[in-house]
Amino acid sequence: MFNIVLFEPEIPQNTGNIARLCAATGCHLHLIGPLGFSLEDRKLKRAGLDYWHLVDVHVYDSFDDFTAKHADKKFYYLTTKGMNYYTDFDYQAGDFFVFGAETHGLPEDLIKANKELCLRIPMVQGARCLNLSNSVAIVIYHALYKQKFRGLS
Repeated sequence: MFNIVLFEPEIPQNTGNIARLCAATGCHLHLIGPLGFSLEDRKLKRAGLDYWHLVDVHVYDSFDDFTAKHADKKFYYLTTKGMNYYTDFDYQAGDFFVFGAETHGLPEDLIKANKELCLRIPMVQGARCLNLSNSVAIVIYHALYKQKFRGLS
């Protein structure tokens, strides 16, 4: 349905939780390296539980490698610096949602080059950010809602 992209994820438990979300929603998971953990990490595996066989995972060495394979697709970039709310768009099946690393988010040059497609989740003044796996769940379930939860029961 949708594509979740993690740009240089650092915490295996977050990626495992997101993989579990992908299994439950039919989303594809794209991991852009370098990763802050091994794909064999037991914390990653434990967080994903026994859902790994339901997850379509793709791993890329770099963002350039990733975009070369998906150049004709629609990308949305999630950042606290986004000029739009994540609720502002009508998403289509196949869209890609790009989330940054837990400690530093997306690269500034990527944000500047895609300002109109940068989305944010509103928070109270002074809050820095939400947990990565929580952010992914909020955005993906909203996108699924916009699709009337097609394919889910």
